[in-house]
Amino acid sequence: MAKSEQPAHTGSGAFFERRYWVDVQRPRQTAAELLDHIKCHLPDYSPDLLADFEKTKGQSHCLAEGDEFAVKILGPWNGDVRVTEVMADGFELATLESHPEAGHICFSLRPHATLPDTLRFEIRSRARSRDGLVAFTYDTLGLGKRVQQQTWETFCQRVAERSGGLLLAPVQVETIRQDDAGTEVTHNA
Repeated sequence: MAKSEQPAHTGSGAFFERRYWVDVQRPRQTAAELLDHIKCHLPDYSPDLLADFEKTKGQSHCLAEGDEFAVKILGPWNGDVRVTEVMADGFELATLESHPEAGHICFSLRPHATLPDTLRFEIRSRARSRDGLVAFTYDTLGLGKRVQQQTWETFCQRVAERSGGLLLAPVQVETIRQDDAGTEVTHNA
């Protein structure tokens, strides 16, 4: 039986929105070509020691709605994700039952809003921990957060390398944390 999606409202603890992005100038391929490569070779962009993606449902070397991946995550919390949307400029994954997070993550590749001949690759997650134990290790101890941040920073770096263009700055990170006490925004943390 297929696992159910695990939306953010079913999770525990603070709600996090995280953005990781890179800007690449003068890429050697178009945004469409680069995004197609990411879609067809998703596991190659993730550092397999931290988060090893294995396709469990769907055709290999392509990405379609309904495809699923088992993700072996460093530590005791592995999880599954499902492709919920594939667009011309990106795709979205939703976490499934037993994933350490409850929510979704979007990957996008678009022309930069103000810089000519520049692409922005961005990963944006919106999620909460699946339960109190994960919330404690992720938010309070910071263990899961460090693994996740290193995973997505490496993913962004590999996209920049694949583009063949000039990386304009290190991977940028923004975190918005919302809980009963309010909202806190941090950059590169």
